[in-house]
Amino acid sequence: MTSPKTPVPKSDRAGGVAHIFAAASYSLAGLRRLFRETAFRHEMILGAAAVLLLAVLGATVAEYFVLVGLFLALVAVEALNTAIECIVDRLSPEWEEYARDAKDLGSLAVMCILLCGGLFILYVILSRIFT
Repeated sequence: MTSPKTPVPKSDRAGGVAHIFAAASYSLAGLRRLFRETAFRHEMILGAAAVLLLAVLGATVAEYFVLVGLFLALVAVEALNTAIECIVDRLSPEWEEYARDAKDLGSLAVMCILLCGGLFILYVILSRIFT
């Protein structure tokens, strides 16, 4: 188990452009952490398959933008779900009803975004069939 990070005093925190680079490095660290999740790796494969499907269907630029937006929303929700799981596992290593509920609700959020993506892909497929 890792020890908590020591807080950085506000006077020592980066400002200006340095703050932007620091924030970007934190985001990349979060992405590296997210890649350790099997579900996220599966979602990456699913995203690549969706892009290929849109290419086969002759998708418009607007349809690609919608797909990318939905995929970025999925990444964001998956990151928040993983954060919830990390916190819950730290606070409650043993089974607790509130821990189960928190994890289930995070999972529901991910499923909702996945369903949005699936409905969008279905819309694109049906629009090609009926036009």
